[in-house]
Amino acid sequence: MLIVNGYIHLAPSDVGQFVADMATFARTTRARDGCLFYAVAPDDPSTGRMLVAERWRDQAALDAHLSAYDTIAFVERWQGRMRSGLAKFDAGNERVLTAA
Repeated sequence: MLIVNGYIHLAPSDVGQFVADMATFARTTRARDGCLFYAVAPDDPSTGRMLVAERWRDQAALDAHLSAYDTIAFVERWQGRMRSGLAKFDAGNERVLTAA
Protein backbone atom coordinates (compact mmCIF):
# COMPACT_ATOMS: atom_id res chain seq x y z
CA MET A 1 0.00 0.00 0.00
CA LEU A 2 1.11 3.57 -0.70
CA ILE A 3 0.20 6.62 1.34
CA VAL A 4 0.36 10.12 -0.14
CA ASN A 5 0.21 12.84 2.49
CA GLY A 6 1.01 16.51 2.88
CA TYR A 7 -0.23 19.96 1.98
CA ILE A 8 -1.21 21.96 -1.05
CA HIS A 9 -0.87 25.73 -0.71
CA LEU A 10 -3.13 28.15 -2.60
CA ALA A 11 -3.91 31.81 -2.46
CA PRO A 12 -6.64 32.17 0.20
CA SER A 13 -8.89 33.74 -2.46
CA ASP A 14 -8.71 30.48 -4.49
CA VAL A 15 -9.78 28.12 -1.67
CA GLY A 16 -13.52 28.21 -2.43
CA GLN A 17 -13.06 27.55 -6.13
CA PHE A 18 -10.49 24.83 -5.43
CA VAL A 19 -12.79 23.05 -2.95
CA ALA A 20 -15.67 23.13 -5.46
CA ASP A 21 -13.44 21.80 -8.27
CA MET A 22 -11.95 19.17 -5.95
CA ALA A 23 -15.40 17.86 -4.92
CA THR A 24 -16.08 16.58 -8.43
CA PHE A 25 -12.53 15.37 -8.97
CA ALA A 26 -12.43 13.53 -5.63
CA ARG A 27 -15.65 11.59 -6.40
CA THR A 28 -14.12 10.31 -9.63
CA THR A 29 -10.81 9.53 -7.94
CA ARG A 30 -12.44 7.55 -5.11
CA ALA A 31 -14.13 5.30 -7.70
CA ARG A 32 -10.82 4.34 -9.31
CA ASP A 33 -9.54 0.80 -9.04
CA GLY A 34 -6.93 0.71 -6.30
CA CYS A 35 -7.98 3.91 -4.53
CA LEU A 36 -8.41 2.98 -0.87
CA PHE A 37 -8.86 6.51 0.49
CA TYR A 38 -8.76 9.99 -1.01
CA ALA A 39 -9.42 13.27 0.80
CA VAL A 40 -8.41 16.89 0.30
CA ALA A 41 -9.75 19.40 2.80
CA PRO A 42 -9.02 22.93 3.99
CA ASP A 43 -6.58 22.84 6.89
CA ASP A 44 -6.21 26.61 7.23
CA PRO A 45 -8.35 28.47 4.69
CA SER A 46 -7.03 31.85 5.85
CA THR A 47 -3.56 30.88 4.56
CA GLY A 48 -4.78 28.66 1.70
CA ARG A 49 -3.34 25.46 3.19
CA MET A 50 -5.14 22.24 2.13
CA LEU A 51 -4.53 18.86 3.75
CA VAL A 52 -4.12 15.89 1.38
CA ALA A 53 -4.48 12.25 2.48
CA GLU A 54 -4.51 9.36 0.01
CA ARG A 55 -4.08 5.58 0.20
CA TRP A 56 -3.48 3.47 -2.91
CA ARG A 57 -3.34 -0.31 -3.26
CA ASP A 58 -0.04 -0.18 -5.16
CA GLN A 59 2.14 1.89 -7.48
CA ALA A 60 0.25 0.70 -10.57
CA ALA A 61 -3.02 2.10 -9.18
CA LEU A 62 -1.37 5.42 -8.29
CA ASP A 63 0.28 5.60 -11.71
CA ALA A 64 -3.06 4.97 -13.43
CA HIS A 65 -4.61 7.79 -11.40
CA LEU A 66 -1.77 10.21 -12.14
CA SER A 67 -1.91 9.49 -15.88
CA ALA A 68 -5.73 9.66 -16.14
CA TYR A 69 -7.10 12.41 -18.37
CA ASP A 70 -9.06 14.12 -15.59
CA THR A 71 -6.07 14.11 -13.23
CA ILE A 72 -3.87 15.72 -15.88
CA ALA A 73 -6.60 18.27 -16.64
CA PHE A 74 -7.08 19.08 -12.94
CA VAL A 75 -3.35 19.61 -12.40
CA GLU A 76 -3.10 21.76 -15.53
CA ARG A 77 -5.99 23.95 -14.29
CA TRP A 78 -4.39 24.47 -10.90
CA GLN A 79 -0.62 24.06 -11.33
CA GLY A 80 0.06 27.77 -11.72
CA ARG A 81 -2.04 28.57 -8.64
CA MET A 82 -0.88 25.91 -6.19
CA ARG A 83 2.32 24.80 -4.55
CA SER A 84 2.55 21.18 -3.51
CA GLY A 85 4.26 19.71 -0.47
CA LEU A 86 3.27 16.05 -0.86
CA ALA A 87 5.23 12.91 0.00
CA LYS A 88 4.67 9.25 -0.86
CA PHE A 89 5.23 6.48 1.68
CA ASP A 90 5.29 2.70 1.39
CA ALA A 91 3.09 1.14 4.06
CA GLY A 92 2.65 -2.34 5.40
CA ASN A 93 1.31 -4.05 8.48
CA GLU A 94 -1.97 -2.10 8.58
CA ARG A 95 -3.95 -2.62 11.81
CA VAL A 96 -6.61 -0.91 13.88
CA LEU A 97 -5.46 2.04 15.97
CA THR A 98 -7.06 0.92 19.23
CA ALA A 99 -8.73 -2.23 20.45
CA ALA A 100 -12.41 -1.73 21.16
